[in-house]
Amino acid sequence: MPNTTVYAAVAALLGALIALAIYHVAAVRPALAEMRRLLGLHEDLLGDGRTVASERLLGLERGLGDARSLLERVTGRIDELEALAATDVSRIGFVRYDAFEDTGSDLSYALALLNRAGDGVVISSIYSRTDTRTYGKAVKSFKPAANASEEELRAIELARTSVSNA
Repeated sequence: MPNTTVYAAVAALLGALIALAIYHVAAVRPALAEMRRLLGLHEDLLGDGRTVASERLLGLERGLGDARSLLERVTGRIDELEALAATDVSRIGFVRYDAFEDTGSDLSYALALLNRAGDGVVISSIYSRTDTRTYGKAVKSFKPAANASEEELRAIELARTSVSNA
C-alpha cells in the first residue's frame, strides 16, 4: 500500500510538470518571443547601432541640458545687445541745401544723429563764400532742445523715419 501513495504522488508531480511544460510551450514561449521582438524594435528605434537605447537616451538628456544652458547664455546676450542697441545711433537724417543765394552746390547741411528713442544731436554746417559755421543742438524724443531751422527739422524727421520701430 505504501507504494501506491508514492506512485500517486510521483504521477501527480509528473502530471504537473507535463502541464507546466505544455503551458510554457503554448503561452510563455510565444510571449517571450514577442517581448524579444519588441525589445529589438525598441533598440532599433532608439539606439544608433553602436549603443543601447538607454545609453542613447542618457546622451540625449545630456544634450538637452547642454542646449538649455546654451539657450540661457544666448538669451542673456540678446538682452545685453538689445539694451545696447536702444542707445546706439541708428537713426540718421541728412539734408543738403544752399544757405545763401550767392553760393551753389548745396554745400550747407544738417545732420541728425539719433538713437531709437529720438535722443541725440543735430549738427548744422552753414557754408558761405567767406567762412563756414558749424552748430550743434541736442535732440530729445525727436525734438530739438533749442530753436531749429527748417533744414534741421527736416533732418530730424528723416532720422525719425529712417528705421522701422523694431
